[in-house]
Amino acid sequence: MSDTEKNKVIDGTLYIVSTPIGNLLDMSERAKKVLSEVGFIAAEDTRVASRLLSAYGISKPTVNYFEYNKEQMGEKIIERLKRGESCALVTDAGTPAISDPGGELVTLCVENDVPVTSVPGCCAAINALTLSGLPCYRFAFEGFLSGSDGDKTKRLEELKGDTRTLVFYEAPHRLKKTLALMSKVLGGRRVALCREMTKINEQVLHTTLTRAVEYYEENEPRGEYVLVVAGATKEEIKKDAFFADMTVREHVEFYINSGMSKMDAMKAAARDRGVSKGDIYKEMI
Repeated sequence: MSDTEKNKVIDGTLYIVSTPIGNLLDMSERAKKVLSEVGFIAAEDTRVASRLLSAYGISKPTVNYFEYNKEQMGEKIIERLKRGESCALVTDAGTPAISDPGGELVTLCVENDVPVTSVPGCCAAINALTLSGLPCYRFAFEGFLSGSDGDKTKRLEELKGDTRTLVFYEAPHRLKKTLALMSKVLGGRRVALCREMTKINEQVLHTTLTRAVEYYEENEPRGEYVLVVAGATKEEIKKDAFFADMTVREHVEFYINSGMSKMDAMKAAARDRGVSKGDIYKEMI
């Protein structure tokens, strides 16, 4: 099969098209081809999409698809796809569906047996993760913390024991408050604050949450941020664990009182503490 045949735009298909997050040269040739050949484009903001298309010499009908019209417009897009039109879904920057209502359009397509394919490209979360200097083998993408300060604190408490690297999005006007909450709940963990990625003012600040709070007391946040935060260490998990203030004997008795045999209770305590069963047995003699 030739490259032309492999990259042919197929009728009745939704194309998830990633767009640059700041540098126009990051647009792939395949993405430009798809945008040029689909029947229409569903965009988070048609004005932003029009400027992007113009930069590549593309002219194509666009419709708005965003948070506040997604239910009504989603059904209309599905109807057009079922009639055989092809559609490209784009967000203002990066990969649609990532912290973006585009994910719900994909779900609608799946529920209606409408074919979906993805044209990969820029994603701010992945870009920041690779720049962070923190472990990339296992990570959790959290996007924007939402709700009240209490809701955000509760979510951070839930994440406190997660050993994976944590990735968040944040707007400049909320950054100081978010960093203060993170510092309060997560302590002085390492963090990479990545802003204006791929743009001329790109900056990555490698520091700790404690120092980040201090830094932004003196420096006003500017641009969109991705915060990459170190996961919990084994020491932190133990410190916050329910058995932190228990002796080994009390820890084992806790499990015995919950219905375990003495042997199983010692095994459970050993797993909790990251030691061998033999070490627990010696403490019990």
